[in-house]
Amino acid sequence: MRTFGAIDIVVNVRTPQEMEAGLNPTDQSFAAQVRQSESISRSQGVPIDDYLRKMDRCAIERSLLIAVRCGDRRLSGSVHLSYERVHEICQAYPDRFSGLAGIDPTQGLAQLRELEHAVHELGFVGAHFYPHWFDMPPDHPYVMPINAKCAELGVPIMMQVGQNLVYRRDLRLPTVAKPIAFDRIAILYPELTLIGIHLGVPWVDEMIAMAWKHDNIYFCGDAYAPNHWPPQVVHYANTYGQDKFMFGTDWPVIEPERAVRDIQAHAFRPEPYRKMMRENAIRAFRLPAEGLASRPAEWGSLLPGGVLIEQLQPRG
Repeated sequence: MRTFGAIDIVVNVRTPQEMEAGLNPTDQSFAAQVRQSESISRSQGVPIDDYLRKMDRCAIERSLLIAVRCGDRRLSGSVHLSYERVHEICQAYPDRFSGLAGIDPTQGLAQLRELEHAVHELGFVGAHFYPHWFDMPPDHPYVMPINAKCAELGVPIMMQVGQNLVYRRDLRLPTVAKPIAFDRIAILYPELTLIGIHLGVPWVDEMIAMAWKHDNIYFCGDAYAPNHWPPQVVHYANTYGQDKFMFGTDWPVIEPERAVRDIQAHAFRPEPYRKMMRENAIRAFRLPAEGLASRPAEWGSLLPGGVLIEQLQPRG
């Protein structure tokens, strides 16, 4: 019998290897503000095998790992995680992880070639862009060719739209992306799937409006604990927007255990819940839908009575 689980579409790589290499773009003040776990805030990291056990307990079948690009590499303080490192993890656990190609618009044609390589040769399922790290909104002239390339390749691109916090006291970045910036992109590239991550806070209503207006715009509930999701987001995901909203954590910002527990308190209806936690991501990223061949030992143990296992079973 196949085992079906949730899809977490926004996950950062924070193993001891990354932490030792200084590939954490945040400092202790950010960790304190978002109440990050000590394993990350004290620069220890979490091995992939341990993170898989977290996923198992939460009944998370697959996580999308970001080969993150934070800032122009020519400038001090920028952090890039290589596509090869994410590919290495995905190759080791192909039924549990898929890769997202981080975007650096300052690289011009080189970035377009690398994105094509990531999709065609490494099997990455989408792209990820942090506008604030480059001081470029989603519709900036440097970014539009990347949007076009994603449309050509048939992969989604996710972007943080909304405020960004102070990641490091010595490097304060301005907020440059609002959900309305997706409007022009969605019109020009109707073939492109655009995903607003981090809820669009504080412009949540604007994010909902963009997803409601355009068939090719989605958004995700990552980076904010579901207990603090605005009521209009919960209503949207549970009713008329049930086909356009996806689950994510932005781990290590939000622990998967907290995210999964918090969502239960919202009492989503069964069909919108399955769409949010699994089906919408499978459709948007063209992920395998057949589930896991075997059930991990701790699968769904976070909540008693097999609740998570039952909620994510396909219907029909």
